[in-house]
Amino acid sequence: MLAFTNASEKQSPTVIGAGCKVTGDIKTDHNVQIHGEVIGNITAETIVIGRGGIVVGDINTPVLFLHGTLDGSATVNTANIFNAAKMTGTLAYKTLNITGNTGLDCKLSKRNEEDKGKKDE
Repeated sequence: MLAFTNASEKQSPTVIGAGCKVTGDIKTDHNVQIHGEVIGNITAETIVIGRGGIVVGDINTPVLFLHGTLDGSATVNTANIFNAAKMTGTLAYKTLNITGNTGLDCKLSKRNEEDKGKKDE
């Protein structure tokens, strides 16, 4: 029996579990959760980098939840950055939410409002 997070659309998230290391790009129309390590670029509907999660590469997503480490650039509509988050590279965002004292060591770049209706690639 298959378990889906959205039974009507039959969509399930891509989960890279703790202790798992993936080398290569991930591209999906669904959500991605990283609790292990990814060496490569990620494009997804929503990306969650959990505590202990590491991404070495660039990400492109409408919504980012960063609890872990991103060593690369991110192009997002909404970035949610939490206490333990660490990031290098450039964070290009439309909306930025920062909770607590983070380890951001990146360039922040506010994206134009005119891009709001466009789908990110």
